[in-house]
Amino acid sequence: MTDTPVLEARGIVKVFGQHRALDTVDFSAMPGEVHALLGENGAGKSTLIKILTGAYQPDGGELLLDGQPISLRDPLHGQGFGIGTVYQEVNLLPNRSVAENLRKRIDAQAQDLLSRYGLDIDVRAELSEFSVAVQQIVAIARAVELSGKVLVLDEPTASLDRNEVQRLFDVVRGLKAKGLAIIFITHFLDQVFDLADRVTILRNGRKVATQPLSTLNTTDVVRMMLGKDVAFDHHPSALSGGPQGAVRVEFRGIGRKGMAPFDLTLHEGEVVGVAGLLGSGRTEVARMMFGIDAADGGQVLVDGKPVPLRNPLQAVAAGFGFCPEDRKLDGIFGNLSVRENIIIALQAKLGWFKALNRDDQIELAGRYAEALDIRAANHDMPVKLLSGGNQQKVILARWLAIDPTFLILDEPTRGIDVGAHAEIVRTINRLREEGLALFVISSELDEVVAYSNRVVVMRDREMVAELSGDDIAPDAIVQAIAGTAQREARP
Repeated sequence: MTDTPVLEARGIVKVFGQHRALDTVDFSAMPGEVHALLGENGAGKSTLIKILTGAYQPDGGELLLDGQPISLRDPLHGQGFGIGTVYQEVNLLPNRSVAENLRKRIDAQAQDLLSRYGLDIDVRAELSEFSVAVQQIVAIARAVELSGKVLVLDEPTASLDRNEVQRLFDVVRGLKAKGLAIIFITHFLDQVFDLADRVTILRNGRKVATQPLSTLNTTDVVRMMLGKDVAFDHHPSALSGGPQGAVRVEFRGIGRKGMAPFDLTLHEGEVVGVAGLLGSGRTEVARMMFGIDAADGGQVLVDGKPVPLRNPLQAVAAGFGFCPEDRKLDGIFGNLSVRENIIIALQAKLGWFKALNRDDQIELAGRYAEALDIRAANHDMPVKLLSGGNQQKVILARWLAIDPTFLILDEPTRGIDVGAHAEIVRTINRLREEGLALFVISSELDEVVAYSNRVVVMRDREMVAELSGDDIAPDAIVQAIAGTAQREARP
């Protein structure tokens, strides 16, 4: 690695209206280096990346490529200077062949190119036939071929399992060894320490630090990202006594084709955590609970009384709320305002002939935005312009506005920064203390242990174990997932 940056930003300023998104930020990408860019949602990461790739033009400061000032008009112009980007959501054409996505006229050329990335696939097949991990590697190959100096990886691992992450990282390490400068944006701190050489941390639009990873530990990074120590309120021993409240919701024999029937009872003031591998049936259970996928049989009771649950409207009428795993696709209404996203479930519950007047909407949105610390310039801005963590809190606000009996959260902390993560965990604990019954799915075992009164473990689309009290521990959950723990009898 040389001492001269391939790409350098000096004193970058970016202003949106009255908001200073970046305040004299410096950043550099060195050849043969993976440089991680970290910060809370709203810290300025996305804005800086858009300036480095040409999507935005800075209001102050300068960009240099190989020591020479440059001015980028747009991402295509940036690509011409050798700057390529691969996003979390692969920006390719799924209905075209792999070779066509690589812009190769000859299949053999595409086959040869991908072999350098460890891929032995049929390049004549449609891209959609392959896993997300393979699509990510194809996107990287395309970006490197079209640019070749700087590669920006923006949340590339969010949809990958552990083996797929390592496969992708092998490709990245190979590119690093060939001298490429790589900028890596992620919320997974363990991946940062696994892959990156240096880290730059932003907070509130300013650079906090740039340091080699070898001089830091996870606590150091979290402290710099937040400007404070973060407590995730991990008090599993305080929950070991089990639920004390009345039974609020009962699911009896709920199932559908491909999903084993299950029984589950939830009490007021109780969090039932859900653990299991991808494909174990976690999300399918949540969708049945909310009526998105109607059960083939069984019965649902709320406060001891049977309720119909054939669609989401009936679920809302029963006092159920659902924060889905994919908030962008299934959660937010991107073009609607923050205010409209917050009030929409309550409006649906009241009926469209009892429209909430604007003053009530403003008061309601303001109240929940303050309670959940939703950071938005104003509540009439499109929700799609908010950071991922703030979008998640908007969805939570939507369901809290209906004064729910039961709240289903599917991966509520996935893809958000560590600060928003801590806030969501604290909110879950607070809602439990206020008497709400919650069903929370998470891939993070430490997180499940932290806030759950009971943990349901799923495997092969079946609830295979239920843990409570002192049995709630990561090792016990792993054993149940793997099938090495004795299956417990369910009441």
